[in-house]
Amino acid sequence: MTLFDVYPLYDIEPVRAQGSYLWDHYGTRYLDLYGGHAVISIGHSHPHYVARLTDQLGRIGFYSNSVRIPQQTELARKLGELSGCEDYRLFLVSSGAEANENALKLASFHNGRKKVIAFTHAFHGRTAGAVAVTDNPAILAPVNESDHVRFLPFNDAPALEAAMSEAICAVIVEGIQGVGGVQVASETFLQTARRLCNQFGAVLILDGVQCGYGRSGKFFSHQFAGIQPDLITVAKGMGNGFPIGGVLIHPKFEAKHGMLGTTFGGNHLACVAAIAVLDVIKEENLVENAAVLGEYLRKELRALPGIKEVRGRGLMIGIEFEQPAEALRRKLLFEHRMFTGASGKHTIRLLPSLAIGKPELDSFLEAFETVLGSVNAGVAP
Repeated sequence: MTLFDVYPLYDIEPVRAQGSYLWDHYGTRYLDLYGGHAVISIGHSHPHYVARLTDQLGRIGFYSNSVRIPQQTELARKLGELSGCEDYRLFLVSSGAEANENALKLASFHNGRKKVIAFTHAFHGRTAGAVAVTDNPAILAPVNESDHVRFLPFNDAPALEAAMSEAICAVIVEGIQGVGGVQVASETFLQTARRLCNQFGAVLILDGVQCGYGRSGKFFSHQFAGIQPDLITVAKGMGNGFPIGGVLIHPKFEAKHGMLGTTFGGNHLACVAAIAVLDVIKEENLVENAAVLGEYLRKELRALPGIKEVRGRGLMIGIEFEQPAEALRRKLLFEHRMFTGASGKHTIRLLPSLAIGKPELDSFLEAFETVLGSVNAGVAP
């Protein structure tokens, strides 16, 4: 058997990681400014994280949701306290797509409707319900096609106002679009969505899978707008590499036995991983670190030549160029040993650990300025 070839791969094999660095099997060190799609929130192999998982693995790693798992209660309590969402309840799953899938299901159970409003360039996952509200026909199989989803222009409050009616089940939106180019939802747009959902009895779902968990400089990016969503989805940085996701559920939703379910969601190891992440975020003030260093990095990037636009909040940053950015990314990776991400062809996406330090960012800025100079001067990548 061989692997199903769906991933374009760099010829790099990381074998060890610590903090904001990776080492390949040759011993070459790389600066990680992408965190595996925003998954690494507290740094690779954090000692507290490793110790908690190691200890738990020696006790019990897994049992199903048919028994009491006190780590779930601890996780919910700590998440509520740190995020400011103490009155919400938590349903645990294993990924962001599952979180969005269950949020859509909860919304439909709640008001008995099925029409959903999503937005251009949205990415919510690859499972059936989540991919139906994702604006990418290339990953939408015929079996996933749906006529109950309407896509509206992102950040267009008047278009949303015109489209809302009592037939709408839910509005699902990312507080900051990641795959869509690191586009920040405006405060006015989110406030309008909240008002309209209240007016028409629709459910407001905030997808915080990538932009949540402190990455924006607040625990959730929608908190800049001062709104309270009905459902908030989380994953990625929640487990720092261990697969876990969840839905934060407003108390107006009524739970019933058998309503939702999962085999792996909320298992012992996943919960302990997520608890360790929250412990480190709190003890090391990582939300504040993301806010301060993110502002510093964006300011410094805006001073560099040849950049069309710098977008984002906290340590979720998009650097857009007039020309395709792949040559820049390859030079950063293969000449300066720095991992970055992309959002489309023209935007470099930065999603470093929330624990990254200023020296690492200064190292990146120095390398990036060098790369910009060589590409702008016409040096072949």
